[in-house]
Amino acid sequence: MPNTVLHTGLSNLLIRKEQITSSQLAELTQKASKNNTSFPSILISENILSPLALANLGHEEYGTPLLDINEFDLTSIPEEFLNRKLIEKHHCLPLFKRGNRLYIATADPTNIAALEEFQFNVGMHAEAILVEVDKLETAIETVLEDDLSSLDLDSLDEEGLGDIEVADTERKDEDTGDGKDDAPIVIYINKILTDAIRKGASDLHFEPYEKKYRIRFRIDGVLQEISQPPIGLSARIAARLKVMSKLDIAERRVPQDGRIKLKLGRNRSTDFRVSTLPTIWGEKIVMRILDSASAQLGIEKLGYEADQKKLYMDALAQPQGMILVTGPTGSGKTVSLYTGLNILNTEERNISTAEDPVEINLEGVNQVHINLKAGLTFASALRSFLRQDPDIVMVGEIRDLETAEIAIKAAQTGHLVLSTLHTNSAAETLTRLSNMGVQGYNIASSVSLIIAQRLARRLCEHCKTPEDVPEVELQRLGFTQSQIEQGFIVYKPEGCDQCTAGYKGRVGIYEVMKMSEDLSKCIMEGGNSLELLEIAQTQGMRTLRHSGLMKVQQGISSINEINRVTSF
Repeated sequence: MPNTVLHTGLSNLLIRKEQITSSQLAELTQKASKNNTSFPSILISENILSPLALANLGHEEYGTPLLDINEFDLTSIPEEFLNRKLIEKHHCLPLFKRGNRLYIATADPTNIAALEEFQFNVGMHAEAILVEVDKLETAIETVLEDDLSSLDLDSLDEEGLGDIEVADTERKDEDTGDGKDDAPIVIYINKILTDAIRKGASDLHFEPYEKKYRIRFRIDGVLQEISQPPIGLSARIAARLKVMSKLDIAERRVPQDGRIKLKLGRNRSTDFRVSTLPTIWGEKIVMRILDSASAQLGIEKLGYEADQKKLYMDALAQPQGMILVTGPTGSGKTVSLYTGLNILNTEERNISTAEDPVEINLEGVNQVHINLKAGLTFASALRSFLRQDPDIVMVGEIRDLETAEIAIKAAQTGHLVLSTLHTNSAAETLTRLSNMGVQGYNIASSVSLIIAQRLARRLCEHCKTPEDVPEVELQRLGFTQSQIEQGFIVYKPEGCDQCTAGYKGRVGIYEVMKMSEDLSKCIMEGGNSLELLEIAQTQGMRTLRHSGLMKVQQGISSINEINRVTSF
């Protein structure tokens, strides 16, 4: 947020009160200017004063009235007073008018220049009201974000971005703008976000490098470069995204996490999960689109084969036990779990989830956001769930022995537990629990079903073309002789204006392992993952590879895509 740091009466007051020295003042002023933040904000971030102490100091010295802005209705601010440029420039917020006086929320009552500029802009006398600086920052971000969301984003086109080009594209880390180019930045970023939604992207990557800045979308699991804005805009883009995410724009040394809710219409909005990471050339920002519609797909659309779907539905119908979904990040585990929860979500059941973070809100499900800093871990949340008369419990991830043991006890005492682990296959999930320290008899008596999964790109129905693959090659790829004798057409991607490189959308491929007496016996005898896999296959389980080849046989995906996402 652009802000000009001035030596106002506040700095002189702090020196007179011996809160800072003259040398400190120079250093703090320089930092505030470099980080494009206000002088009161830098006082707080450097732990010179607390927000409340700073506000009380101004109140006692100058008699400026104090206000808790958290109790103020920000929606009551008249729109004609919301001048974005002045608000961002002076870090002040007009609140209301009485008679011919406009009352301005500020953390620095001595900033006369700000009051005079607002006074000139609105044509009435401006009065200062003291507000704690951290609360003021939050209020400003809220007001400006609401103002941003009212833009008609659908009407934007490439011509509306012409002003994004700047003359000086040299790298200046300290430059986040003086306000004159903010409107094009706002329009540009919102067009990027809405384009990502329209193209079905799952993630957005904003990446600064030494000589270029690039923006990539992950579409159908593969990253694609979308834009290369001028490198000189790197800091402005990062600052804008952090403001929208309600993050500290002055903090660039450590990672931060936040969320954005982007309104695209009266009844349509999309959530983004935002993560910042300091790199040697600036802050990389990754945004994940949290699509609540994906949780409402229905199990029939996820890609399960008929026998795999029956195993999952049978496990969900059990009153107790543990269902584990495993796979790498981005393999669709959350959607599989949410789909199961939607099936179970009825008036008669009490469902609680512990997630880090809560990605999609489900009405009727009690969702808990894990907060490690506050001591709210998966284990502590799970303990609380068991004291709240649960029927079904979902644990976002089993990360340690403590969480695993509590989840297993819950599964053994009449509760249905759903959770995830990060392993490569269903068989490895059992050995992973054993390696954590869970006793074999506890695993055997609690785990009822394990689903390992991946997401493969679907071939575009408009342009996929047949591919001639010799029988010997099909055998080498893993097709059985019976599959080859049945006869099927292998398709490959072509590419058209309806798809991306010949693919459109994704489909799940699954490895569904139901616990049996033989598997339980092998676990209790300390069997390894290879032995467990062999037993499961003799009982009819298909590996991820074989499930993927079935998608090729059905004409849903290509050989190259299945090779990309499964072991070969």
